[in-house]
Amino acid sequence: MKNSNSTVVVFAAHPDDDILGCGGTIAKLTQEGSKVHIVFLADGESSRNDITDINSLIQQRKQDAKKALKILGCDSIEFLDFPDNRLDSLDLLDVVKKIEGFIDAYKPYTIFTHYAHDLNIDHQITHNAVVTACRPQPGHCVKELLFFEVPSSTEWNLSKAFMPNYFVDISSTLSLKIDALNAYKNEMKSFPHPRSIKAIESLSYYRGASSGCGAAEAFIIGRKIK
Repeated sequence: MKNSNSTVVVFAAHPDDDILGCGGTIAKLTQEGSKVHIVFLADGESSRNDITDINSLIQQRKQDAKKALKILGCDSIEFLDFPDNRLDSLDLLDVVKKIEGFIDAYKPYTIFTHYAHDLNIDHQITHNAVVTACRPQPGHCVKELLFFEVPSSTEWNLSKAFMPNYFVDISSTLSLKIDALNAYKNEMKSFPHPRSIKAIESLSYYRGASSGCGAAEAFIIGRKIK
């Protein structure tokens, strides 16, 4: 994954999806000297109609994201503040143009984003918009396009299983991923919920066992050009 242009962008629907999907990989990349930029599309909170003070929750989640990504050593973080669980209410072209703007600005060699068939609609739209923005063109900067899994969304689509074909050994950075997730005190759940620390550690060990290492994160290759 390390290359002469070590710039990476992670496009995630909500703050915490990035760490759930590739937090260990992010930490590994930053330790290797890569510049990693994170872009969040939706606010992650505004669909919760039972909460009266949505704005304070949104701000708290942003603070949690900044704390978490500082732990992983990221270079920048951007919030687009699109409405939570309503990305399908926007024109896809408007979302694509926002993503294209970040690609033009950062010129990433590698992009991480969501799997196409996650149950969450924001994950699906994020995937579609990123793939559209990365459509193959001569001289395009993106040479690696990788799709991650998000516990409590990817595995809940019962008709489209996530079948990874690319693994990153995170044996040395799993503890940083867990530290970053613990910054999201309002988002983490108790076991046996799939978004619990125990379940996420178990998934990491399972993906590691599947690929011959102690712990791993799993991806589907959308594009890999050498």
